[in-house]
This record gives sequence, C-alpha cells and structure tokens, in this order.
Amino acid sequence: MVATIVEDIAEPRLVTEQGPAARVAALAAPVLTGLGYRLVRVRVSGTLGMTVQIMAERPDGSMLIEDCEAASRALSPVFDAEDPIDREYRLEISSPGIDRPLVRLSDFQRYAGHETKIEMAVAQDGRKRFRGILLGTEGENAKLRRKDAAEGEAADVVLPIGDMAEARLVLTDDLVRESLRRGKLQARDAEHHANENQRGEEHHDQAENNDRKPGKAARANRNEGE
Repeated sequence: MVATIVEDIAEPRLVTEQGPAARVAALAAPVLTGLGYRLVRVRVSGTLGMTVQIMAERPDGSMLIEDCEAASRALSPVFDAEDPIDREYRLEISSPGIDRPLVRLSDFQRYAGHETKIEMAVAQDGRKRFRGILLGTEGENAKLRRKDAAEGEAADVVLPIGDMAEARLVLTDDLVRESLRRGKLQARDAEHHANENQRGEEHHDQAENNDRKPGKAARANRNEGE
C-alpha cells in the first residue's frame, strides 16, 4: 500500500507550465511531495495585484482545507527565500476542483468517459483546440472523440499529452455525480480508518492495563481486605 502511494506521488506531470509559473512549480513540487501531496498546476495571474495559485492534491484526489493550510505554511518560507516572483503577490493554495486540469497520464486514464477541453501547444492537423469525450490513453497520448467534428473529419483523435498547453474537464452533470460518489467513498474510507485506529488504541490500552502490576495503593487496599 505504501509503495503504491509513493509511486502515485512521484508520477511526473506531462502538462507543465512556462515562465514564472514554471519557476514556482519547480520550487513547490518537492515541498508538496515531502508533505504527501502532488502538485497539479500553477497559475500566475494579474499584474499589480498578482496572485500565485497552486493546485495540489493527495494521491486519492482529495485536498481538505487543513491540507491547503499545511501546504501554505511549508511553501511560504521557501518562496520568501528563493523569490521566484519579482514583485508582491498573494499566495493561494487550492484543490484542483471538479472541472480539474489533467496533467498526468493517470488523470487521462481515471477520467475516461468525461467531456474534456484540450488546447495544444503544438498544433495537430492544423488545430490547437479540441473538445470531446475522453476515451483514455494510448502510450503517452490521449484519445478523444470530438464533439465538433465536421462531416468527413475523423471524430476520434490521438493527441500527445506532452504537447498540450492545457487540458481540463468540462463541468457536466455526470462529472458532478462522479465527484460526489468519489467524495462519499473517500469519507467512508476515512471513517473506517479512524474507527480502526480507535479500536487499535483501545486494544493497546487494555493490554497495557492487563500487563500493569498493581501499584502501592492497589496492594494496600488488597492487604486491608485480607
């Protein structure tokens, strides 16, 4: 189980940033990995009121407020020391959201069947923008069934993930239902683990009580009874 989590955390991103966002990502990724999170995407927006948004998640896709706070506390001193942005900015840590970016091979596999928007950094057959149903992967390529294919055009396309500038899920009813289902499963697993830990602690405490020798007070009471 532990080995699987480590492999998931270490899985490389195939869709990455450029410019200042890339500098932020290079600093943020190892810090987040050390905390047990995965970097999803970095966005640097604004000029005067600049915001640096860092999307992160646990390997299971969850990211609670407490996780965001922990990541912010760890990242702030690193950014203060390295100064990746040459002006004042506001740091924002968030989950990827329901209509999340897709950046790893596993993202394109996990969300197969959902509608996706893709913008290519390198044009494919003269096009840079695609929208359709994600069909999964083929090597390090994403398979997409286009919704806007004109008559005579191939509906199914294969797009190199490493040549993408942006890939994002489209917010649909099916995606919302899937997100709610995943959230319930994660909550159920968390509750199960909490109950298991509590039972383990109670068993440990009981075992300690059984093994503990009577103290002075206990021996004195026993002697008085005799």
